Amino acid sequence: MTIRTRLGRIPWQAFVVAATAALLAVLLPPGGTAQAAPEGTRTAASEEMRPAASGDARAAGPGESRPVYSYDRAIRESVWVDTKLDGDSDGRTDRVAVDIVRPREAAEQGRRVPVIMDASPYYSCCGRGNENQKKTYDADGRPVQFPLFYDNYFVPRGYATVLADLAGTNHSDGCVDVGGRSDVQSAKAVVDWLAGRARAYDAPTGGKRVTAGWSNGRTGMIGKSYDGTVANGVAATGVPNLKTIVPIGAISSWYDYYFSQGAPLYDSGPEWLSDYVESPAARGRCAAVQKKLVDGAPRSGDWTDLWSERDYVKDAHKVKASVFVVHGMQDLNVRTKHFGQWWDALAKHGVERKIWLSQTGHVDPFDFRRADWVPTLHRWFDHYLMGYDNGIDRAPMADVERAPGKWTTDRVWPAPGTADRTTLRPGTGEEAGVGVLGTRPAPSGATETFTDDPKLSETDWAEHADEPTAAKAAFRTAPLAAPLRLSGAGRVTVTATPSTASAHLSAVLVDLGPATIRDYAGEGEGITTLDRRTCWGASRDGDSACFKETAPDTAKVAQTVVSRGWADLGTYADPHKGRPLTPGKPYTVTLDLAATDHVVPAGHRLALIIGGTDAGLIDPPATKPTLTLDLSRTKAELPLVGAAHALSGTARTPRTEGKPLAGLDAPRPIRPVPAAR
Repeated sequence: MTIRTRLGRIPWQAFVVAATAALLAVLLPPGGTAQAAPEGTRTAASEEMRPAASGDARAAGPGESRPVYSYDRAIRESVWVDTKLDGDSDGRTDRVAVDIVRPREAAEQGRRVPVIMDASPYYSCCGRGNENQKKTYDADGRPVQFPLFYDNYFVPRGYATVLADLAGTNHSDGCVDVGGRSDVQSAKAVVDWLAGRARAYDAPTGGKRVTAGWSNGRTGMIGKSYDGTVANGVAATGVPNLKTIVPIGAISSWYDYYFSQGAPLYDSGPEWLSDYVESPAARGRCAAVQKKLVDGAPRSGDWTDLWSERDYVKDAHKVKASVFVVHGMQDLNVRTKHFGQWWDALAKHGVERKIWLSQTGHVDPFDFRRADWVPTLHRWFDHYLMGYDNGIDRAPMADVERAPGKWTTDRVWPAPGTADRTTLRPGTGEEAGVGVLGTRPAPSGATETFTDDPKLSETDWAEHADEPTAAKAAFRTAPLAAPLRLSGAGRVTVTATPSTASAHLSAVLVDLGPATIRDYAGEGEGITTLDRRTCWGASRDGDSACFKETAPDTAKVAQTVVSRGWADLGTYADPHKGRPLTPGKPYTVTLDLAATDHVVPAGHRLALIIGGTDAGLIDPPATKPTLTLDLSRTKAELPLVGAAHALSGTARTPRTEGKPLAGLDAPRPIRPVPAAR
């Protein structure tokens, strides 16, 4: 049954929710108003006074959940869900700890509510969000602080918030297996329990059975980094009742977190991460799982069964949930290949989806676009979990940050016309090592040579794109006659002759021209944290809805790296298995460039730079080879919009006033941890 309104057709259940909420707004105290914030900070009035377009409940029309439930009176409880796995081989199936906060008034009326769930390994070891919040408990073990704003904002609006500890972390039994069956089942079992298909208890061992009769079974998962990765993994099981996921800076295939076509991205594998996030008790009982992680992830970079188990992309056809992807285009931790290949696989199988792409690094949208993020997420959950016909599913598919704080929208993404990639080819220039990039193929016999220098990074290469340097070969277009948009993922095919038996290759695309960008290489990865706070929902003792504001951390630069790709040349015959090289023999390999969306302005130039080790981003090979490129057999296939016009004429290169602009700092070495911040 549906009911017609001026906004369209609304499921009858959602209509009842809205009508009941309107009645409760009269009968109950305003549960959505935050209690007093610390002195000198902003209060919930900042939420109440936003215009209707920002999503404030009091200013909104019909078709939106409103903050009518008391947050202070909300039920807070913990249960332990049986995963049906025995990861630590102790003869008992593992139980994962689940902390819940839900509206008491709905429970008293016998009304069931949907769930917003964040499953994480970080609730005790590392913290969540920009302020590294951890779960806290009172003297009786009842949950007090739920990290992040989801509980403060959504519980007064009729949702339950569920925070699950992955197996082997915090209060859960079992072992961490870094994206494998245990991690995914830790969260899937909770989704099943919320829908009445799994068992839970009121204690870690023994105890009484607990049912989720208060849940209507409709669950949405959200999380940044590791948490969003788990959401991807659970969705890829096709579990019923998971209606939507919101993966933020999330991994789609764990092999691609540790390797790029055989080139190691870190000097350790998943066993390091497992040890990092496990509880002290788990470290003592999970040695066998740790050994499996070491044995299954050889540092050779070869694909193994361990990686197949942790590849969610191959199971995209099972996804029933809608997907709202958020990623920083300069994320050098969970690199942008992850969202690109996941997005393409979801599109292939017709999954409902939406995407936000920022200029930041590994940053949550709450910290780079808060005033728009919260109401957008509200509408998203209202539609997929409450059933409101609020138009979010018909809104533009993509929001892309073009300059710090400046956003554009696209009806579809990637941009239309980019499915057929444009081929650009490198050629020799007037100086060795500084060539041209255009549509004409290089003549047979044209070459460029460079020697791997593991101390230098893409930043150094880009700053010297117009100079011959020993460690890279650069190829540049003429100044563009019109803007040129890169939208999606490209690839670069290289034919190279190495001087040694092992070699790594890097390919980067660079926008050569002055710009103000977010300083993604800085400590905040494009944001700076301020002292003042804004409040998003309701507060109570021990769990504040007020969070520090942020602002863009910007830098003026003369060039910007916009896409990257890396490979071990030994994977020339098979991207999943490396082979020794014969010095002096040419090999052809195709490097996948990470997905992005960037507009190179008219007057700027686009550069393709090919080098060896990209310092800070991949580990060096055992040798320092000299590589000779065969330019007639090297090309870049790029998802470009406007290439014919942009490359058709000449334009002046923009001048920079004052002293010459430099690039950003070199990429900082990153621990092999999908960052908890």
